[in-house]
Amino acid sequence: MSDTQKQKMNLPNKLTLLRVVMIVPFVLCLLASHQKWQFLGGAADYLEYVALLIFVLASLTDLIDGKIARKYNLVTNFGKFMDPLADKLLVCAAMIVLVEMGRIPSWVVIVIISREFIISGFRLIASDNGVVIAASYWGKFKTTFQMLMICMMIVMDTPLFAGVPAFAGITYGVMWIALVLTVVSLIDYLVKNRSVLKDVK
Repeated sequence: MSDTQKQKMNLPNKLTLLRVVMIVPFVLCLLASHQKWQFLGGAADYLEYVALLIFVLASLTDLIDGKIARKYNLVTNFGKFMDPLADKLLVCAAMIVLVEMGRIPSWVVIVIISREFIISGFRLIASDNGVVIAASYWGKFKTTFQMLMICMMIVMDTPLFAGVPAFAGITYGVMWIALVLTVVSLIDYLVKNRSVLKDVK
């Protein structure tokens, strides 16, 4: 194995790949719980909790791999590409399944996913012009509330929370905050980096 291959397979990159792999059991648990797959019997009633655990663990790998990469100078081009992609795949997969489960309006998901596509395209343009764009606080707040929203929506119809009317209200309140932060972070991102577009030929 070459030095380049070893660098690509360092611990942060393995954690990033693990996050992508975890999407499969996460989605299967949500679908099995929602569709009440008969061959699972009563176990299907508890799979939303399993899905929540998988989602939280996958989200934690995002925090851990970045810190390890920066602390031990293990930042690679593979990691720069895969890390944000893994995050988007996880969040988008979660929201798409939640649409099928009737827990989040499809138009909200469209707005959130559209924002990610716009920012990804913008970053690509900036990269081609040799510009590195750092994440903003608005973007970090957006991500935090999106993750919180997804966690709450996963369990909002479970026996533990379905009997608490206030929980559903709080969940949709968090959804609106996440939606507002999504739009605000997009506007902030484009305004602060509008100079990038001036160099586009």
